[in-house]
Amino acid sequence: MHLEHINMVVPDIDASLAFYRAAFPHWKVRERHAGEWSGKPRTWVHFGDDYTYLAMGDNGEGEIRDLAGHQTGLAHFAFVTQNIDAVVQRMAEAGHKPSHHGVKEPHRRNVYFIDPAGFEVEFVQYLSDLPAERNLSAEQ
Repeated sequence: MHLEHINMVVPDIDASLAFYRAAFPHWKVRERHAGEWSGKPRTWVHFGDDYTYLAMGDNGEGEIRDLAGHQTGLAHFAFVTQNIDAVVQRMAEAGHKPSHHGVKEPHRRNVYFIDPAGFEVEFVQYLSDLPAERNLSAEQ
């Protein structure tokens, strides 16, 4: 079993696509359609590869939960990469700076970005193939 897609409502699809294209240069827009959702016009796209994608609908309203707060809602989602330095470089070239780096761990490196809609996105590189080491925290 694996996660197939994340469905997000964003204020501006093109701004979100620009962000995620920097992170995933090999992904493409699989579908794009205009329609209506609950009485409001909405465009949606599926952006990804043959196995995983982000579903994005536009015309989002309101604010994302306070990432430093305790409100119910999505805190962040993460993608595993084989080369975190390359991701950070592509994001920087596209004008995106990390919001913060994860704590120093012996068997993984991670970095967080805030996308144009306000979602926090983590990228993680594992430095071990052993699950016990990958999930070991510096606090243990």
